[in-house]
Amino acid sequence: MAAITAAMVKELREATGAGMMECKKALTEADGDFDAAVDVLRTRGLAAAAKKAGRATNEGRVNALVEGKKGAVVQVNCETDFVALTDKFGGYVDTFTKAVIENDPADPAALLESEYEGEKVQDALTEAIHVIGENMQVSNFKRLEVEGTGALVPYIHMGGKIGVLVSFSFNNEATASDEKFLAMGKDVAMQIAATNPVALDEESVPEEVREHEMSIYKAQAAESGKPENIQEKIATGRMKKFYKENCLMDQDFVKDPDQTVTQYVNSVAKEIGDKIKVVAFARIALGD
Repeated sequence: MAAITAAMVKELREATGAGMMECKKALTEADGDFDAAVDVLRTRGLAAAAKKAGRATNEGRVNALVEGKKGAVVQVNCETDFVALTDKFGGYVDTFTKAVIENDPADPAALLESEYEGEKVQDALTEAIHVIGENMQVSNFKRLEVEGTGALVPYIHMGGKIGVLVSFSFNNEATASDEKFLAMGKDVAMQIAATNPVALDEESVPEEVREHEMSIYKAQAAESGKPENIQEKIATGRMKKFYKENCLMDQDFVKDPDQTVTQYVNSVAKEIGDKIKVVAFARIALGD
């Protein structure tokens, strides 16, 4: 029997798009004959994945998952919403999300090169494309990890159209399982899903966003024809309104506009008897 080398497996994989293990099995069955191995894969339908790779992926699902003190929001795209809603597709999305949590890759390309449960993620994706029958892509993800005492709260909106992950810190470990905390965490996540805040608070607003908004408000104020000192006050006032509307902790709480998100979090913390702080959040909407 011919020896099956890594180079042979790699060549067959690149030619067919089939998974690495399937390529190795096909080469073994074909006694190392490349063309015969291709036929083996074609017979099994595994060579079809490569042909699907160029097809558009405009549908999909956004997942939010937590494992311990690590979590991720991941967007996986496919071709049709029919497939996106299936349990099988959801299972693959869970696998890719867990791979992001475990490996902490820098970007989707790095994720595909990483391994999860003994298999290269690229091979798992290729297999998924074959099984699902549509092209698939892991197109976007964000990962959060709690440092110290705290917890992550995930939220999936509209069956996977938006995924949110919120990181909280607190003093007592028991808070993580407190029903009032979990309800509050979900409320904050829903707020993020609904309003898509630019940043956690005023200090967290990226400088380029701050400068861009201020330049617009100054230009608008200049159009008023009022004295420069008045123009500056107008621009500053509009910038404060921007922070109020776009910084999560300063926003009016959607479920009770008479209080801000900060006030709502603090009120729940007082009921629980702990000090709770929103540390960070991640949000991905399908199409981002």
